Amino acid sequence: MTALPISRPILVRSLGEALAAAAAAEQAGVGLALMAPPAGGALWLLGLMERARRSHPGLDVTGLLDCGDRAGEAQGALAAGVPCLLFTGHAEAARRLSAVAEARGATLLTRCPPPLDLAAEGRGTDSSERLEALCRAWLTRSEG
Repeated sequence: MTALPISRPILVRSLGEALAAAAAAEQAGVGLALMAPPAGGALWLLGLMERARRSHPGLDVTGLLDCGDRAGEAQGALAAGVPCLLFTGHAEAARRLSAVAEARGATLLTRCPPPLDLAAEGRGTDSSERLEALCRAWLTRSEG
């Protein structure tokens, strides 16, 4: 499978959404960047990543945690092993966090492309097939 850059993250708020995204990525033959909302937390995101990997062993799964401007949360997420963080706080804090991220083999972003928000796009549906179709379209769309 080809690795998916963080250019197409999928914002998930449940295990069902994460597994639908993983199934779509596997079908499309691309990697998956799961993005956790600010309230998700590092351990929650790491758990989703692990479940997606267990369900789809050949899939390249990474995670992106939105820490907003909370430097302490970003520091904790790095310590927990989150591979990629979005931090939108003070530039000096971002510089320091970036150095910590680099030392841990992680990535710190100060901006990221808009994610596919499954809660917004898939509203009113409990259908994993519908969620998978949304994710597949997102992951395979051509850059326009």
